[in-house]
Order: sequence, then structure tokens, then C-alpha cells
Amino acid sequence: MANTYSQIYIQFIFAVKGRESQILESHRERLQQYISGIVRSKEQKLLSIYANPDHIHLLVGFNKLDIKISDFVRDIKSNSSKLINEENWFIGKFHWQEGYGAFSYSKSQIDNVVKYILNQKEHHQKKSFRQEYLEFLKKFEVEFDEKYLFEFYD
Repeated sequence: MANTYSQIYIQFIFAVKGRESQILESHRERLQQYISGIVRSKEQKLLSIYANPDHIHLLVGFNKLDIKISDFVRDIKSNSSKLINEENWFIGKFHWQEGYGAFSYSKSQIDNVVKYILNQKEHHQKKSFRQEYLEFLKKFEVEFDEKYLFEFYD
């Protein structure tokens, strides 16, 4: 009997509730490592990650398709929120905003996407998260209603 083989690359983007800069540089690496562990536990491959102070990008290679994307993102968001809250990274309670962006790529695009994600700090010196996210939606021809986008404050 034949097996099923696949490799699908998806970039995920999601934001901190209220778009507050709650992911401090001093905690960025810890959060990235923790999320990497979540991805590995789901038997997927994290290719790139960057946690900005108010949003995050990650590129994941899916080779097992017995996982729902919505469940995958829910688990990352809920478990990482739990980590941040249990370790008391700041006063108050941490939450991710509802929703996320998920954008697919071909293998030939992976190097550029990895570089893009790793270059987030410099990228956001020139462009706001709102501009960036709207460009993604337009580039990928995603129909959207402005009232259902992330909360933007820029």
C-alpha cells in the first residue's frame, strides 16, 4: 500500500492583544524556543521565527497533514500565553488577539521568506505592522473586511 507524502510551507502571523509591545527583547529568545518546541511536538518543522514586541511571524513546514491549521495555531497561542503568564513577564494578563494570517509558499520561495522573517527588526523600522499585514492580504489576494482585522494603533 502506498504512503502519502507532502511538504507544505506556511507563514503564520498573529498579534498581541491590544497591539501592546509586551514581548520584551529580554524574553524574545525564550518565547521563540518555546514555540519551536510546540511545533516539534506536533511533528512539524519550524523553519523561521521572529517575535516582534507586538506580533510574531513563523514559517512552518508541514509534512504530516493529520493536523488542522486552526488547532495548530490555537495550541501555539494558548500554550505560549500560558508560559508568559506563568512566568509573569509583566504586570497583567497576556493574550494574543483572535485570528491569524496563514500564507503558503513554494519551496523555491523559502530562503526569501526565512530572510524576511529574520529581518523583522530592521523591516519594521521602515514599515508598520498594519502596512505589512495589509500588503500580505493584497499580495495573496485575500478578501477581507477592515472591521475584522487585527486591532491596529499606528
